[in-house]
Amino acid sequence: MTSELTSLSQHPFLTSVTAGLPGQVRASADGTLLTVSRAGAPDSRFSWTGGVLRPLDGIPDAADVLAVAEAVYATQPGLPVLRGEGPLGRALSEAGVVVASADGQGWEIPADLLWQQAGPWLSPRGQAAGCYPLLHTMTNGKRHPLRRPKIDGVLYERFIPWLNETISFRLIDVEQDAERLNRWMNDPRVAVIWEETGDLDVHRAYIETKLADPHMVPVIGCFDGQPFGYFEVYWAKENRIAPYYDAEDFDRGWHVLVGEDAYRGKARVSAWLPSLMHFMFLDDPRTQRIVGEPAASHSQQIRNLERSGFAKVKQFSFPHKRAMLVMLLRERFFGERLWAPQDDSLRAAAVTSVAAE
Repeated sequence: MTSELTSLSQHPFLTSVTAGLPGQVRASADGTLLTVSRAGAPDSRFSWTGGVLRPLDGIPDAADVLAVAEAVYATQPGLPVLRGEGPLGRALSEAGVVVASADGQGWEIPADLLWQQAGPWLSPRGQAAGCYPLLHTMTNGKRHPLRRPKIDGVLYERFIPWLNETISFRLIDVEQDAERLNRWMNDPRVAVIWEETGDLDVHRAYIETKLADPHMVPVIGCFDGQPFGYFEVYWAKENRIAPYYDAEDFDRGWHVLVGEDAYRGKARVSAWLPSLMHFMFLDDPRTQRIVGEPAASHSQQIRNLERSGFAKVKQFSFPHKRAMLVMLLRERFFGERLWAPQDDSLRAAAVTSVAAE
């Protein structure tokens, strides 16, 4: 296992854990020493020998433990559980990151607990907002929870090691994004699916309508800060999909538009699709299911969704299309580590595809 960490000596793992402070995790040439570096803070060192992580500088900052744990799991996707020894602060166990080892020797950081932490990926404002208090209200005859007001700016950020790029989702902005969305919506490849062609004023109004809708969170996806697509994240209980299945209060769904040709294909899907699902599950931990409604005839998209953990539930008919209801369970997403390609060949194909761009 140690040898697999040596890649971190040439290509450090980027992290933005806590308060949006960028940092990196790098390894020594033999992969036995891991160092977390963050602006404005002293380096934090960990040894990695025999598959066991050990802090070397006293009790480490919780953010540094999260960062090094993410880097280890990302570099070794087949690692059953990250085991460690040595002192840790109480904050990590209280937050549900660290648990005692079953054999009583040291501690463990289970992957599915780590990846349900907001700290490494959600914006500071998103973390501070937490779960919105539960109060039911009515909209157009539908009873549903009152939804949290939208948060401006970057909502989620994650380093994708097999692409060596960072993906982020930020709330759409009329002034910044209207021309871009107008160009995307008028692209024939997009128009045939979305059917939202029009001039700039039409799409400015479109954005304003989505921003004003409490059940919708419209976001722009970026790779290394470069916008590539538009996503609509919605609460299913108030959405048009609700009458077609037994929608729960915190089910979410999504629509996607990849506007830039350079960001189409398997390599990019392997990054943005699980990252978007991860964002939705982190944004409100009460979300147990994510649904989708691709066209029943869109076999390639449905295959992509099945590879990403979605199950086909049934076909049904919207007024405008025949659709396939698909569903992703929170338990499956985190239990099967679906935030990254599980097939080594898919991971290699993604890297090769991007290298050829």
